[in-house]
Amino acid sequence: MQGFLQDHCLRPQDEVARVDNGETPLFDRRSFLGLSALAGGALLSGLPLVAGAATRGPTLQARVVDLVKQLRAEGKIRWDEKTSWSVYDFTGRKKLVSINEEEPRQTASMIKPFVAQAFFYTLRDNSGRLHYTSATRDTMEHMIRKSSNSATNEIMQIISRYNGNMGPQATEYVLKRNAPQVFRQTSVVEYIPSDGRTYRNRASARDYSRFLFAQWHRQMPYSSEVLDLMALPNHDRITQGVRNIPSDVRVYDKTGSTAMLCGDMGIIESRDSRGRPRPYTFVGIIEKSSRSGAYGRWITNRSNAIREVSNLVYLYMQSQHRLA
Repeated sequence: MQGFLQDHCLRPQDEVARVDNGETPLFDRRSFLGLSALAGGALLSGLPLVAGAATRGPTLQARVVDLVKQLRAEGKIRWDEKTSWSVYDFTGRKKLVSINEEEPRQTASMIKPFVAQAFFYTLRDNSGRLHYTSATRDTMEHMIRKSSNSATNEIMQIISRYNGNMGPQATEYVLKRNAPQVFRQTSVVEYIPSDGRTYRNRASARDYSRFLFAQWHRQMPYSSEVLDLMALPNHDRITQGVRNIPSDVRVYDKTGSTAMLCGDMGIIESRDSRGRPRPYTFVGIIEKSSRSGAYGRWITNRSNAIREVSNLVYLYMQSQHRLA
């Protein structure tokens, strides 16, 4: 079942909150078409409960909404900035936060793990012609870890060459051909310009959430490699500088930064007091309607706003799963 819309008539600064029962498992095209023909009731019989249905006090959803309102009141998120937030708990198999999740927003560099996945689909489909060499791996690392725009364009051009020379659109074509149920609001229409001002590629927080879900469950080719690339040390906004998150948690993420967007999407792999993994996804996006005139201050302040929300989420998960 789809979730529900709540709240009131919306102004630009308001958050639309929505909770869903869980992420849709990824199937290949034959399985997806076959399963879609089955009776809906049989498919839905084993879904987990809506998050928060059996918990006391405010749900995490409500707490995030309240915190974002507070951040707006303090000027840390401005009236002309829209936000999207998503949290999925792998342990409880619950979507805990879904705020403006379906809204396509600029991707900035958060598109880069999608580009990596499009390459690996192309690699799988061109066995014997295309190879994952050490040089290509180095390019991938520069794309994900260093967020190199030239490396990203190089990978996108490889994807194009093996998919009809379609240019940047080849990346979107490959993703939607192989996993249309994941990349629903994804649009890839441009290489990253030399000045780094990439504003036309788009995706939703829900697309990132579905992508992370599929990677964690190894439902895409080379998922382990994609996760390894995303786990390389970088300056993330999900754990680094977050007040209550221990330094030893593992994070698989990709940030996105332009003068109009600040975001991060990833998986936090925490452990409980008995050493058992308690992973969850976190997606936070702040999108501005026009370019900021003071980029350095703007991106720092919005990064810190995302950290505040990530801190709130971690404290909630700590209380739910007795994180170490």
